[in-house]
Amino acid sequence: MTPKIKNIIIFLAIGTILVLIYFFYIKVSPEVAPLVSSSGIPTVSNTAAKNGDSSVTKDFLTLLLNVKNIKLDDTIFSDIAFTSLDGSHSIMLMSDGNEGRPNPFAPLGTNSLVSPTTP
Repeated sequence: MTPKIKNIIIFLAIGTILVLIYFFYIKVSPEVAPLVSSSGIPTVSNTAAKNGDSSVTKDFLTLLLNVKNIKLDDTIFSDIAFTSLDGSHSIMLMSDGNEGRPNPFAPLGTNSLVSPTTP
């Protein structure tokens, strides 16, 4: 067999394996119900009911749907107090120069620097 034909066979085998992995493990099966119905009433998927934790799933789904209804009030950004703020009154932080350890990953109690020895 020539190397060109051998490479084609190897690529076809890898492609076939990837397609099989997609169909058996990644692709969503059609029997799973959607999480949200078009009427806005929460529904539970069939897999959650099979696992026995449907009450936890229902609670989580209800909480998730309630998060969707949160509205934030953005009128504070147009307030005079907010628009008068500028960055010129910020506090300048100065470091002392002795923060931290030389090697934060070294075991505790070994605070000195160790230089590697060359053979």
